[in-house]
Amino acid sequence: MLSQVLSFSRSLVRRKVVDMNSLEDSKLCRCLGTVDLIALGVGSTLGAGVYVLAGEVAKGNSGPSIVISFLIAALASVMAGLCYAEFGARVPKTGSAYLYSYVTVGEIWAFITGWNLILSYVIGTSSVARAWSGTFDELIGGHIERFCKTYFSMNSPGLAQYPDFFAVCLILLLSGLLSFGVKESAWVNKVFTAVNVLVLLFVIISGFVKGDPDNWKISEEYLVNVTIVTRNLSVATNVTSDYGAGGFMPYGFSGTLAGAATCFYAFVGFDCIATTGEEVKNPQKAIPIGIVVSLTVCFLAYFGVSAALTLMMPYYLLDEKSPLPMAFEYVGWGPAKFVVAIGSLCALSTSLLGSMFPLPRILFAMARDGILFKFMSKVSKRQSPVAATMAAGTTAAIMAFLFDLKALVDMMSIGTLLAYSLVAACVLILRYQPDGAYEKHSCNGEKHCLSSEGESDLTESESHLNMVKGGGSTLQSVLHPPLAPTEQSSSVVNMAVGLLVLVVCVVSYLTTYNGYAILNMETWILAALTVSLLIFSGCVLMICRQPQTSRKVSFMVPLLPYLPILSIFVNIYLMVQLSGDTWIRFSVWMAVGFLIYFGYGMWHSAERHRQLKGPLGRSSCAQEKAQTKGEKQGGLNGGAGDLERFIRPEKTSHC
Repeated sequence: MLSQVLSFSRSLVRRKVVDMNSLEDSKLCRCLGTVDLIALGVGSTLGAGVYVLAGEVAKGNSGPSIVISFLIAALASVMAGLCYAEFGARVPKTGSAYLYSYVTVGEIWAFITGWNLILSYVIGTSSVARAWSGTFDELIGGHIERFCKTYFSMNSPGLAQYPDFFAVCLILLLSGLLSFGVKESAWVNKVFTAVNVLVLLFVIISGFVKGDPDNWKISEEYLVNVTIVTRNLSVATNVTSDYGAGGFMPYGFSGTLAGAATCFYAFVGFDCIATTGEEVKNPQKAIPIGIVVSLTVCFLAYFGVSAALTLMMPYYLLDEKSPLPMAFEYVGWGPAKFVVAIGSLCALSTSLLGSMFPLPRILFAMARDGILFKFMSKVSKRQSPVAATMAAGTTAAIMAFLFDLKALVDMMSIGTLLAYSLVAACVLILRYQPDGAYEKHSCNGEKHCLSSEGESDLTESESHLNMVKGGGSTLQSVLHPPLAPTEQSSSVVNMAVGLLVLVVCVVSYLTTYNGYAILNMETWILAALTVSLLIFSGCVLMICRQPQTSRKVSFMVPLLPYLPILSIFVNIYLMVQLSGDTWIRFSVWMAVGFLIYFGYGMWHSAERHRQLKGPLGRSSCAQEKAQTKGEKQGGLNGGAGDLERFIRPEKTSHC
């Protein structure tokens, strides 16, 4: 009985080992360059929110200090982006956060991550398609909505007011484009992204030309007078302003921070770049550059638009639904609203493509690994994941056709923030692992063997178990860390990261739902926070003392371990802010996922089959080790070989 429980537990944490000798081998078409990735990241991240979000946050939270809110949000997003960039350099394969979790923390966490990314991208695709349909309908006078409400009205709870045929056609058209080929999709995306960026440049330049710096220096007295007029008050005594205290930060620094929490979601979308690992010509350089440059461009666009908007028009007059057209009307440039409408449609188009593009790649990666249904790993003659694309498109089209997605949009945030948290934790864990812990050389065709010389023939899971048993060695690593990473020092980091995540969850919960106790300086909350802070500091110190891997790649996260830890804290804190209803819906989605995993994925996993075949491949692995040893004695430079595995010349497959 005990052996069965141990076997089951080991199967949950079995890790994918990447064959570093066949990074360029892929069923997919390697035809994307760095510019394509930047356009994909900018298009996906710089969606229609740039045309709406700035007005909403400036009026309700930040005022003119929205530019600071976007700066804080950008820094928080860049922390996650840098973690993705390092993994893109280390493991340039299709799968994004799903793959990164699989090679670092095990299969069950990988499935949870992938399953939540699927949810995020499906809801994102469906909601953006409905937004595109609604925006277009507004431009033509609302004829589509009136027709559908008249003849196809739906009044059932949870369903939309009417079926959105236009959104379905959009999604199916996009699915066809993506199935046709990634090269054509990237070309269309570049065109729409270029138009969107040009429109935003027009908005920014117009704002600085027609802007008034006095709009950043409105006095509190003036705002009180505005409040009296707005409320139509006859008595003007003891009236407080509805629009804050005026100045650059009318709602104080707390309002600026609240605005930053909302603005953080404006930078979601860059992670789609990480799903292109097997479709990029030189992924280990292109993916990090694409992520960092796209986030920089998006920050400059958000910063410029929000500054222009609050300079053109006083923040308290901004329209929350369509701030830019109203701002141009305010400064006397009414016709410019048509330019804004074109930019908005282009932004929605690139955002739709950015939501739809990574979804089939996640499905393809999970199906290829056997933990989702195998038919979705099929590719077309043009080397596109056609089965996964059509499955994703059909699901998203049904969602857009029938459901009211407003209640489900918050579930996107859980999937995205969970993925960000796991990738940050995985970078921490991977950087402190012994060299070659997640790598394999190809051996006897499809079989693999461990790359480092002299490793045991134990499976990944068995060595994991032995790590746990070596408690004395682990304690020795805590007190006297070795000079180079070992299994024991890696185990110390794993435990410290796990404990650190638990403490961050507790602190986030206490500060979110017990704010009154903190303000009243109640003893129990102060004691709990103090203990949590001490444990947190101890975990950070323990991680800092352990040796990092000496292996270098084309991009590495700076300020490790502090930057990934801060990223984990920000992401978990934002997850705790989500409503209870959202977490209930999330639990239902996860229950469906676990049924699929434990009923199908766990037994059809490619890693499970690899481990079952392990004894057959050991003799051939031993032969390859001997051959490798002979080559080393013949004068090969091991360090140069390590570098060569990561930084390769561009290779493309014919599409």
